[in-house]
Amino acid sequence: MKKNVHKTDSALQILLKPERNQEIVERKKNKIELFFLDIGNATAFVLKVFKNTFGKDFEFKQFLKQCFEIGNKSLALISVTGIIIGLVLTIQSRPVLVNFGAVSMLPGMVAISIIREMGPVITALICAGKIGSSMGAEIGSMRVTEQIDAMEVSSTNPIKFLIVPRVLAAIFILPLLTLYADALGILGSWIGANIKGDVSFVLFISQAFSGVEFSDLFPAVIKTFFFGAVIGFVGCYKGFNAGRGTESVGKAANSAVVMASLLVIIVDLIAVQITDLL
Repeated sequence: MKKNVHKTDSALQILLKPERNQEIVERKKNKIELFFLDIGNATAFVLKVFKNTFGKDFEFKQFLKQCFEIGNKSLALISVTGIIIGLVLTIQSRPVLVNFGAVSMLPGMVAISIIREMGPVITALICAGKIGSSMGAEIGSMRVTEQIDAMEVSSTNPIKFLIVPRVLAAIFILPLLTLYADALGILGSWIGANIKGDVSFVLFISQAFSGVEFSDLFPAVIKTFFFGAVIGFVGCYKGFNAGRGTESVGKAANSAVVMASLLVIIVDLIAVQITDLL
């Protein structure tokens, strides 16, 4: 018992030392400084990408290659996820609507839910995991192996050749993947409706789109462009600013996924608020 008291007193004495307190304050200051420094570097990186996007000698072949890579890597997972989303929404919502005698409203409700929110957000989060990590790891490995440094020495602009095609491909492909996921989600909803009922496909589609308006589809598609921009910028920024060690490649990929997912949710929140005001 005396030993435990002695250990506690010694620990308190260490914590109460002015030098120790000063060290803790300095660490907090360094974290705050690093946070704002990272924001400044990210802003400068985005400005460089914008500057090189509208410059001469656009790498169109790289853009097409990245469009294929992004779409090809995400298509299978988005296909499965889209069908499951529609299936689960229908199975979960049907018993509640049956109690109110409003089963006929099920197709329209599920379609609006998928088109407005579920389709864009789930697709963006999947792409943040697949595309963001891929960009972070690929560009990070190029930084570690000094390929980017070699490009700079040989008068090749790495921003224009590596970053711009990937960011634009993410912006261009994500809306297409979202529309594809929406279509599969509605198909999955029809499958779910036929598990405990019998609804023809034509009738289900007509009921689903009877309540969908242009004001539902347009904002949902517009915000997917911003989702793609967020995923592309974050993935490329984390990889481009990776450290020199091999561990930095994994850290870049991991931080790209986490940051891109968080920013996608924040952008979605802002988009919902703006849409509600209009």
